[in-house]
Amino acid sequence: MLDATARKIIDPPLNVLGRAIAARGVSADAVTLAGLAIGLSAAALIVFGAFTAALVLLLVSRIADGLDGAVARATRKTDFGGYLDIAADFLFYGAIPLGFVLHDTGANGAAGAFLLTSFYFNGTSFLGYAILAEKAKMQTTAQGQKSLYYSNGILGGTETIIFFVFLCLFPAYFSQMAWVFGALCFATAALRIHAARQLFTA
Repeated sequence: MLDATARKIIDPPLNVLGRAIAARGVSADAVTLAGLAIGLSAAALIVFGAFTAALVLLLVSRIADGLDGAVARATRKTDFGGYLDIAADFLFYGAIPLGFVLHDTGANGAAGAFLLTSFYFNGTSFLGYAILAEKAKMQTTAQGQKSLYYSNGILGGTETIIFFVFLCLFPAYFSQMAWVFGALCFATAALRIHAARQLFTA
């Protein structure tokens, strides 16, 4: 829901930095993988309870996630680059809740399992919608220039990052926040499937 607005704010500075990085010969795929490594390091820090350090790395990883697209636009966009980016994003999105579950399985296990299930369902609805949109030759740039069709919903990448920030700031409330956010993820997926039924039933 906030992704389109966020892109208008962050894309201009990211594009400037992306051109500078590209000029030094760094590829977009390298930036994607670096961002993933930093994000997974944040998840590892969460396991050991280093939430402040994890928050810093989490935010750095998301900057890298935005930069890879900027580097690609400054050089050459490829289908594999878009594929690698979305695969890295999904791994990152799963690793952060897993970090909290492993940090305190007793307190966070059930809520974490619910949250990860909702991510799985929401991600499937997102990718399935993108496939149908591609077959229908649909295009959108509402969330910036993407390799996939990005369908909007109650929750998107921006909301998820904000949620992760709150988890790192208030880790004792992981369970409560996970139940709420997971429910919203299920609602997002259900609404996306409803929209797909309206658009793609033939």
